[in-house]
Formats: sequence, C-alpha cells, structure tokens
Amino acid sequence: MKPSPERSGRPVRTRAAHAALAVVVAALGAAGLVSCGSDGDSSSSTSPPFSPRPTPPDTGAFSGTPPSAIASSAAAAIESARASKSAVAASASAREASRKASIGAEIQRSRQAAENALKGVQGRGNALSEVALTGKPRADTAGLLTALVTITNKTDSTASYAVQVDFVDASGKVVETQFTGAEDLAPGEREQPLVISRQPGDAALTASLAKAQRY
Repeated sequence: MKPSPERSGRPVRTRAAHAALAVVVAALGAAGLVSCGSDGDSSSSTSPPFSPRPTPPDTGAFSGTPPSAIASSAAAAIESARASKSAVAASASAREASRKASIGAEIQRSRQAAENALKGVQGRGNALSEVALTGKPRADTAGLLTALVTITNKTDSTASYAVQVDFVDASGKVVETQFTGAEDLAPGEREQPLVISRQPGDAALTASLAKAQRY
C-alpha cells in the first residue's frame, strides 16, 4: 500500500521544520552568548549614552602632565641666580661710584690745602727746584689740557708741598689757575699729581709753574 502524498510530504516538512527550528535555536543561543558577554563586560565598563549636545573634553584623559617639582625648583634656581648676578653687578657699580667719589673728594681737599698754604707766600716760593712740570699729550687725555706735576722731597726731613699752576694764552695772560700738592713726603719720596684745565679742549693754552712752596 502506497502512502498518500499528504503522508509522504509530512515527514519532509517535519524535517524541514526541525531544521529551521534548530537554526533558530542556534541563533538564539549565539545571541544569548553575545548578550551574556556584553552583560559581563557592562559591569566593568559601560558605553556612554548618546547625547545630541557636545560635551567638554575629559581633561583627565590628556597625556600632558604639569611641571614637576624638580623643574619648578630648577626654574626658581635660575631666576635666583639671575637676581643674585644683578645684585652683585649693582653692588660693584655702587662701590666703583663710591671709590671715584672718595678720590674726587680727596683731590679737592688736597687742592684746597695747597691753595691755603700758598696764600701767605711771597714770590714764587721756596721749592721751585723740587717741582717739575710736564705737559701730557691731548691724545692721552681725551683732548683735555693736562699737566703732570712731579714733586720730589730733596730735603733730609719729611715735608709737604703746595704748587700753583697757571694756564696762560699766547699773550701770556693767565686764563686759569689750579692748585695741587703732596703731603708728608719722606726724604727722597716723590709724587706725581695731575692738573687738568677746565677750559675747552681746543683752547690754545700753556701750563706754567707759578709757585712751589715746601712747608
């Protein structure tokens, strides 16, 4: 007895249905595994929800790092060294200015002492033979008229000297008078002060030894 077409087709459809069911089950199983894997990962990290608005950057994710304490200390040390160098330079400049002021004050005091010593002197004084006058090249004195006064104590005892230098023009007229001197020179000792004219550098003047007094 032959099976009817309905009966013979039923096993085929049944097998096809079973095969389709197996595919669905396999697919569902795979999806379940993926879902489980995703659920497992969500405990450690979750994807941020989508936001239509822009969000500011996460500064914690930046790779740059702020300056370290060592770098800051090095920068501070460099700045301190610069400040110290500037302070040293300023201090040196102040000392030099003080030294020049001290020298200037001493020269002025010596000039005043020489002028005072010559006020009561009659004639040209008693020490012309112990004083010599030499002109300095203007190329060596920035164009200023300068005379080198050489004072030598030729006596046997300590002595001080006062010297008057006149600057005269071509006609012999005294245009300017300067004073200098040396104090407490030991026997045989020598000093060489400079006398500088205050007249313009192009003035045609000559330095002349007017007086020299030992006292």
